[in-house]
Amino acid sequence: MCGIVGIVGNSPVAARLVDALRRLEYRGYDSAGVATVHEGRMDRRRAEGKLFNLEKKLDAEPLPGTIGIAHTRWATHGVPNETNAHPHFVDGVAVVHNGIIENFSELKDELLAEGAVFESQTDTEVVAHLLAKYTRQGLDHRAAMLATLNRVSGAYALVVMFEDDPGTIMAARFGPPLAIGHGRGEMFLGSDAIALSPFTNEITYLVDGDCAVMTHKGAEIIDYDGKPVKRQSQISQASAFMVDKGNHRHFMEKEIYEQPEIISHALSHYIDFATHTVKANDTAIDFGKVSGLAIAACGTAYLSGLIGKYWFERYARLPVEIDVASEFRYRELPLSPSQAALFISQSGETADTLASLRYCKDNGLKIGAVVNVKESTIARESDAIFPILAGPEIGVASTKAFTCQLAVLAALAIGAGRARGTVTAGDEKAMVKHLAEMPRIMSRVLNDIQPQIEALSRELSRFKDVLYLGRGTSFPLAMEGALKLKEISYIHAEGYAAGELKHGPIALIDEHMPVIVIAPHDRFFEKTVSNMQEVAARGGKIIFITDEKGAAASKLPTMATIALPNVDEIIAPMIFSLPIQLLAYHTAVFMGTDVDQPRNLAKSVTVE
Repeated sequence: MCGIVGIVGNSPVAARLVDALRRLEYRGYDSAGVATVHEGRMDRRRAEGKLFNLEKKLDAEPLPGTIGIAHTRWATHGVPNETNAHPHFVDGVAVVHNGIIENFSELKDELLAEGAVFESQTDTEVVAHLLAKYTRQGLDHRAAMLATLNRVSGAYALVVMFEDDPGTIMAARFGPPLAIGHGRGEMFLGSDAIALSPFTNEITYLVDGDCAVMTHKGAEIIDYDGKPVKRQSQISQASAFMVDKGNHRHFMEKEIYEQPEIISHALSHYIDFATHTVKANDTAIDFGKVSGLAIAACGTAYLSGLIGKYWFERYARLPVEIDVASEFRYRELPLSPSQAALFISQSGETADTLASLRYCKDNGLKIGAVVNVKESTIARESDAIFPILAGPEIGVASTKAFTCQLAVLAALAIGAGRARGTVTAGDEKAMVKHLAEMPRIMSRVLNDIQPQIEALSRELSRFKDVLYLGRGTSFPLAMEGALKLKEISYIHAEGYAAGELKHGPIALIDEHMPVIVIAPHDRFFEKTVSNMQEVAARGGKIIFITDEKGAAASKLPTMATIALPNVDEIIAPMIFSLPIQLLAYHTAVFMGTDVDQPRNLAKSVTVE
């Protein structure tokens, strides 16, 4: 959510700021703005909606200036319109902000009582008013910034520019990420390294409680008391990735079709293709010695964790406690230092997941991070890092990150089973062989099912409600399928355990209710078919996603049967992810929605 960029440059910055914002579009936003200082005057352009609206304004009214800040806003306080768009100006102070100022009502009342006039409905504007107030009282800019930071509370990334100091940008982090980019006579600031990759690959990540003062000469980092702190710079790999759609209509489509190659790359980090064994990766967590595992995540990452729970319990005989991070962090779960914890997050910055991590850390658990961004906060605060190596995922609805998470969790579960003596050498070799075959099978599936899925999606787009059913690891897949469909097509969809059909959902079944059944021919197959019979008896329209054995074994009438290759249980969740991703994607395309940036959603949820 919300993208932030700042440049202290040697040449005009407006176009570069917008280009950097474009690289942050994947985070989700509903308005955008840019501000610069030129010849002692601060000016801005703001627009509701997508970046091209802002670009139109800049084409009509260019913004000169070699220093500037820019922002894409995801509305929290106040409707998404131009008035509420950032940057906010107050008496020569410009502010952009990601996060939530939790005590903004109290601060706003105080400022109103002192005569302040507010132009927007946002919590951010109180920061600009505080800075302006302290400046009027005679504090220099640095002192005014520190005074403001010691008044506000919440989760925030703040970037500030002053009209009378056209060579300095100040920033602070307490929650949402901020990265400083080091150039030659220029300095950059962004919500992540991807935004800065066209400008530099030397990055310094701010940590909570950091305040940065950036000039042409470099960046000075201090704490909220004004004391200097040191943060190491590092070389980012973000510039190695090309963030474009290629020949695909949408990033989501591109990312679906990237999965065979991306998963092959990810697996090579965790398995030895020559010996068909799991490599010894980060040894900070010894799965052979832990008494249990706690897992927390949000959204799609939580559903990958649910599938991981099945694997860890079945193959490693390791008890797993899992919950969505927003519940996990408040449950006051009794934990023991003999346990370990895994936190799954594509961005590595998810606020609830990070808070859950810190709760487990305070309870003495070893922490593992299953993340896509190795430089992220969750990774940096973990004992062991298990990268999913999916590369930048631009589409808000996760696809390749989900299957990479599953591939990594499968490898970790097999390795844990070996360490605990519950997986024999023969079992390990057989399962790793199946993992090694997976990219080839995924390529075949993507090529074979595309025409059928596209035709089926056209028909599915006519319905208002859809039910997904599955058992075993197919139950979390059912929930993931429903999540994908409602995220990008806005069709109401729910995923249920097939065995729960008679405990409520069956009341919804009629000829207007498509029921998507995910059922490979595994040990649950016969029971799932029994549930299908109950759906068919009530006129429900069945879309049957199964394998070749399952298609041959079932004689029930269906709206459509999608038959995938017969595969082993360890890789079935990754293979069966493909049709549910494509089904959601093509349905959304037929409905004309914004596939890559669906309404109201953000890629990275960095506030509670």
